[in-house]
Amino acid sequence: MSLEPNVIEPAVIEEETKEAAAEEIIAENTPAEESEQPEKAGKKRKKEKKKKTVGQEILSWVWTLLAALAIATLVRAFIAEPVRVDGTSMTNTLQDGEIVLVSKMAYGKGSEGMKRGDIVICRYPGRTNGSFHLGAGLSLDSYEIFVKRMVALPGDTVEIRGGNLYVNNELVPNPEKMGSIPADFGPIQLMTDNPYTKKVDESQYFMIGDNRRTSHDSRASDVGPITRDMIMGKAVCVLFPFNAIRGIE
Repeated sequence: MSLEPNVIEPAVIEEETKEAAAEEIIAENTPAEESEQPEKAGKKRKKEKKKKTVGQEILSWVWTLLAALAIATLVRAFIAEPVRVDGTSMTNTLQDGEIVLVSKMAYGKGSEGMKRGDIVICRYPGRTNGSFHLGAGLSLDSYEIFVKRMVALPGDTVEIRGGNLYVNNELVPNPEKMGSIPADFGPIQLMTDNPYTKKVDESQYFMIGDNRRTSHDSRASDVGPITRDMIMGKAVCVLFPFNAIRGIE
């Protein structure tokens, strides 16, 4: 009788030990699984929040396009823009259809940075392509633009005599030898800004195309010398066609 407890007791203890070990394993694993579930649920909710509607996606694209348009407009207005040469007034320096890069930063205030012989993009008095009315008395004018050589600066004297161009009584040779100029002109002296008046942009610049026989420029009565505000920038190089890329002098 005294042996019975010794036989039964080890078996009971072994079973209890196994059960305790199993419970510990369950207790250890259960909190980890439960803690992972909220994390997964949180990530799923974040993904659902990040998903945009069709309207939001369209609005995002619209804002992106408007921003790109604003940047491009600022670049063209204040830094540089491409301009297409239309006509033969600058032959042989520039050919009809070539695209040139125009720097808007080449010149400073007034005549700063300007040199006789620069090729510039300019507009003429009264030559517009139309106006866009914004309302409230505001409008935007679209100007017809021209590519010409700036041969004289404010204060210079310009004269065409015997088919030749003279600036300050010095002969200015035709850079491309396109022939003599058919009609005499001047002499005239270009105006400079008058410090005693409140008027601005009184200074004058004289433009002539390198193809002097056919160019319509400052020699014409409907154009004449132009003012600083009509000079839009300096042509620095040819961008197209690609086989004709070059600097401009």
